[in-house]
Amino acid sequence: MKELGIYVHIPFCKRKCDYCDFVSYAQKDDIIEKYINSVIKEIDYVSNKIIKEQYNINTIYIGGGTPSYIDSKYIKMILSKIKQKFKNNIDEKIEITIEINPGTVNEEKLLEYKNTGINRISIGVQSTSDRLLKEIGRIHTFEEFLDIYNMARKKGFSNINIDMILGLPGQTEKDIDEMSDVISKLNPEHVSVYSLILEEGTCLYQKVKKGIAKLPDEDIERQMYWKTKKNLENIGYKHYEISNFAKPGFESKHNLNCWKQKEYIGIGLSAHSYLDNSRFSNISDLEKYIENIQNDEYEKNKIIHEVQNEEIKQKEFVMLGLRMIDGVSILEFSKKFGKELVQVFNEEINRLIEKNLIEITETRIKLTEKGLDFANIVWQEFV
Repeated sequence: MKELGIYVHIPFCKRKCDYCDFVSYAQKDDIIEKYINSVIKEIDYVSNKIIKEQYNINTIYIGGGTPSYIDSKYIKMILSKIKQKFKNNIDEKIEITIEINPGTVNEEKLLEYKNTGINRISIGVQSTSDRLLKEIGRIHTFEEFLDIYNMARKKGFSNINIDMILGLPGQTEKDIDEMSDVISKLNPEHVSVYSLILEEGTCLYQKVKKGIAKLPDEDIERQMYWKTKKNLENIGYKHYEISNFAKPGFESKHNLNCWKQKEYIGIGLSAHSYLDNSRFSNISDLEKYIENIQNDEYEKNKIIHEVQNEEIKQKEFVMLGLRMIDGVSILEFSKKFGKELVQVFNEEINRLIEKNLIEITETRIKLTEKGLDFANIVWQEFV
């Protein structure tokens, strides 16, 4: 039975962060209930028209936006509907994650999350420095993050991820060390470390353009990355994917499904799916998304981005696999496609080896240390 992930997008926030270009909205509270009702209807549609009995659902991920901003009764409604419609497909060891932000969650919400089956939470702290949090427009302080983290532990959550960002305006190596010290003391099961991408149209982009904010240069950002990597590995975290570290056995199933080219279905505004060799998403117009679903015109929400042939699928398998620190399994490629990876991509592999961007063993192909810094160049070979 094939494994499948489900992603549900909650596009509402208390306030949009200065760096954020995700499909999310602040000050749209009046439309939340209509949106959730549309999500519930889409789950019905997906279960009846798309998902077949051969799937084993091993992960549900509720992301945003800020899912913890909305009333927890809506999260309960969504999960109850998924469990009802896919009761014969749910893995008994399913990972169910919800993203939460300090300033939007309390004890009652955490308890309801726990009671409804959520067993993994991802907290967006981004930095342990109040100075930096203010610089990027976060709504919380570091102390408020600590309160929520400790509260989650008391409510019985034993699988917690925290998100951090590198390359923030004014960030220094001292900030990185302080962040690592906090992680060492808190001991979360998983840490995601993302490099800031300055996206056109965001508030931070305008600040940088006007000279109000200044980002660390690329070399300094890379030093921060390697320092963070070293610090986390020294305190027992396995670096298993370019941006992710985990205690043994706590690697994110949601992440691994994506990087191993497994299928997933996206529910909600702008949510992406990969099913039956096709990559598609929902539209990103909030009002239009709701209108189409209320009119039972589900296909109007669907945008097909790519229908894959065998060659495209092979390239993508390698490209996604090279995000993982252990790299791509030569044996898994052979089992999946009936061909030898090294023969199919002989020219690409040789070019990348000559540039010292990848290394090859009898069983795997993976990025070198240099390749971690220039991963985009590696991936371009397989686009």
